[in-house]
Amino acid sequence: MVHRDFGYLFFGITLIYSLSGIALNHLDDWNSNYIVTQESIKLEHPELITTAITKAEVKELMTQFDVDGIFKNFYFPGPGKMKVFLKGGSAVFDLETGDGILEIVRRRPMFREMNYLHYNPVEIWTWISDIFAGALIILAVTGLFLVKGAKGITRRGAWLTILGILVPLIILWIFFY
Repeated sequence: MVHRDFGYLFFGITLIYSLSGIALNHLDDWNSNYIVTQESIKLEHPELITTAITKAEVKELMTQFDVDGIFKNFYFPGPGKMKVFLKGGSAVFDLETGDGILEIVRRRPMFREMNYLHYNPVEIWTWISDIFAGALIILAVTGLFLVKGAKGITRRGAWLTILGILVPLIILWIFFY
């Protein structure tokens, strides 16, 4: 009964920690918080751009790239380079060739929020996650005794439990000792 009720009660938080845990395990493979898109773009007449260009003129230039309304500012990070800041992105131009890269950053729905909770951002969530951790201990222990007989903890279940303990111990031994 405790096992079943805790399973129901903590279903949502289990999904949050499981999905965000998988996402955070693969930070080298993808950005689970943001969707970053890059597009090659080209300025018309880059030779006309000088350090005397105004914000209004740069904003007008950017309208050709379908980013009108999100212009914020710009600067020249080095000779022959111009960086334009946009709401949610940026563009960098080579002023000799006119070649540029437009990068737009958008929040990834759901994963960003789940990752936020995974990091225990506020004290109340820390308490909730501690309660959840305690419930997982109870779920693990009570789960050992749910099934009786040949598939229970005294036979097949014992071997699976031992394997479940040995795998992390072996990994720790390999990488720590």
